[in-house]
Amino acid sequence: MAEVTLQSFGASRTVTGSRHFVRVDGRSLLLDCGLFQGPRRESFERNRNLPMRPDVVVLSHAHIDHSGAIPALVRGGFRGPIHATSPTRELCEAMLRDVARLSASDAEYLNKRRRRGEALVRPLFDEEDVVRAMGQFVEHRYDEEFEVFRGVEARFQDAGHIIGSAGVRLAIEDGPSIYFTGDIGRQMYPILKDPVPLPDADVVLSECTYGTRDHPPSELAGDALRVELERMLKTKGRVFIPAFSVGRTQNIVYAMAQLWRDGVLPPFPVYVDSPLADKATDVYRDHPECYDAETTRFLAEGGRAFHAPNVRYVENREESKSLNGQKGPFVVIAGSGMAEGGRIVHHFLHGLADRDVTVIMVGWCAPGTLGRRLIDGENPVRVLGRWTDVRARVVRINAYSAHAGRSELLSFLAPAKDRGSQVHLVHGEEETALAFADALREEGFASVNVPETYAVYALRTREAAAARA
Repeated sequence: MAEVTLQSFGASRTVTGSRHFVRVDGRSLLLDCGLFQGPRRESFERNRNLPMRPDVVVLSHAHIDHSGAIPALVRGGFRGPIHATSPTRELCEAMLRDVARLSASDAEYLNKRRRRGEALVRPLFDEEDVVRAMGQFVEHRYDEEFEVFRGVEARFQDAGHIIGSAGVRLAIEDGPSIYFTGDIGRQMYPILKDPVPLPDADVVLSECTYGTRDHPPSELAGDALRVELERMLKTKGRVFIPAFSVGRTQNIVYAMAQLWRDGVLPPFPVYVDSPLADKATDVYRDHPECYDAETTRFLAEGGRAFHAPNVRYVENREESKSLNGQKGPFVVIAGSGMAEGGRIVHHFLHGLADRDVTVIMVGWCAPGTLGRRLIDGENPVRVLGRWTDVRARVVRINAYSAHAGRSELLSFLAPAKDRGSQVHLVHGEEETALAFADALREEGFASVNVPETYAVYALRTREAAAARA
């Protein structure tokens, strides 16, 4: 019987820094290699010191909390293959370059504030490390079997979270089968196909980000957006939408394209003010095989999901700055989603004091971020070091999350109860993970665990686990 263990180096009792280390008889693979995102100095330490030494990386999707530490791993000497779907590799090429630039900026910030005698802070990685990392990627289609190393076969399964996102099923010779969910998408969510049902596995390593609450139905997001856009057209105002470059931006542009196609609203200028969102949209455009039936039909009938004539992708800072002197009505979609950086912050500096501006927050914002302060009604707020009065309307639309909510998680995991699978819950804050574990036990799941960071857990087949019980 193969000796198999699991050790989580991140996203255990938290939602950031997904890194799950699986050892199989002396060989090892790393499921995801994400950046830990938190206080600046703590993040630098946890992302710089990567104690795992895998032979292989298997990547569920491109979001930075799942992929962002790959170049740091490569800088540290990792030379093995990085298995991913084609869209994930394409997204990573753009996103990891962006992180390299931000890492250089963070290092410069810390060095300006270092104490006398302290060593200079080096960036976590640079663009040369990204180039080396991209050369180690190996692309796969959904449902294609591939060898991780001798005795371990893998298969990617569509997770419906962002384009290219996947769950990973591992088949281990003389050992347990393992299914890692990555991030589970929502049912009936725009653009992408629904998540493929949970396959049979002895062990399920599942995310539980929203294990204690459900989201409003996604169709309500479109209704709320339409109301705000109608108001913008009536008042000739401006709308600023902070949005993540991958997934959220494409969903919002597509929602507006549907309103124009159906004649609900007349076309109006939309500026996607994010170079990363521009590159990510190209990946969405180039992979129609990932679209759901509705989006496929929309395109077949002549709809333009991402590149309608009135949608402009802003390329340079000069053009971005010129929007601050332009009269409405128009929409600006820009990163970052929590308004902690990126071009949206500059639009806020010039627009929050104007009554003709509406800010639409379309995602969760961490405490302390500018986005959260606006949601909480703080006035004035500090933007780029300046106190700014908030006369703009701030509206929150909560239905855009691409993560499965509590009910969807319970439904997705239900087959594991009937099969007697062992469930390990990751990618959820500790309180949420523990509460969701209790909910699974109440539902009749026989074996549920919430891993501790760095703790080592033996993984067994159902038969072997039952024999030890």
